[in-house]
Amino acid sequence: MTAVIDDPAASSRTADEQVVVAIDGPSGSGKSSVSRAVATRLEVGYLDTGAMYRALTWWCLERGLDLSDQDGVAVASRELPLVMSHDPQAPAITVDGTAVDLAIRETRISEAVSAVATNLAVRADMKQRQRALIGEIASATGGVVAEGRDITTVVAPDADVRILLTASEAARLARRSKELHGSDDDSSLERTREQVVARDAKDSTVSQFSVAADGVVTVDTSDLDFEQSVQAVLDVVRAGVRAG
Repeated sequence: MTAVIDDPAASSRTADEQVVVAIDGPSGSGKSSVSRAVATRLEVGYLDTGAMYRALTWWCLERGLDLSDQDGVAVASRELPLVMSHDPQAPAITVDGTAVDLAIRETRISEAVSAVATNLAVRADMKQRQRALIGEIASATGGVVAEGRDITTVVAPDADVRILLTASEAARLARRSKELHGSDDDSSLERTREQVVARDAKDSTVSQFSVAADGVVTVDTSDLDFEQSVQAVLDVVRAGVRAG
């Protein structure tokens, strides 16, 4: 069962006024932080679909499930007792009543999540969950910014605005290295490489997040700081909404 934490203030926007923004991109491109900021500025909800795969990975490891057991992991996915907040400023995640926000960001999860995310049966289940959540969040808050790997092409190909947020490999490694290790020196970069480049290579076998599909706008943040990246995405969203 998947649930969304209720928002005490329901949106006054009608269904026609709701905006759905889908953002894809590789590791370290700034998807999560930029998406949260964009959702906050637009005053809509937020969905981190990658966190759902991480939460399932955590759940499987806690239960001692072998991640190479694809059938077993698929069953675990369908049974996953996951609750996600749609608040972009406090995107809390719980599994079976346990807060896992920090636990799912641990190195052991980052190194194992691809085994779960490349399980096609899991992806099929998660796609249905994510589509349902996007609809629920949009109804509750007047819109949603959903980010992940294949949101623009598989989960929400009919989103009002679809964006591929990308950056050079060097920029992505440096950002993730600073996030994980507080430094982007050579040693930290090498320790980070497995979590960025290798994981992207594994995940790219089941989803496309390096080249924009037709109708998807590319935003390259390689030479942009955080605020510039947020503004670039907002510009695309507002232009897309006006055009629609």
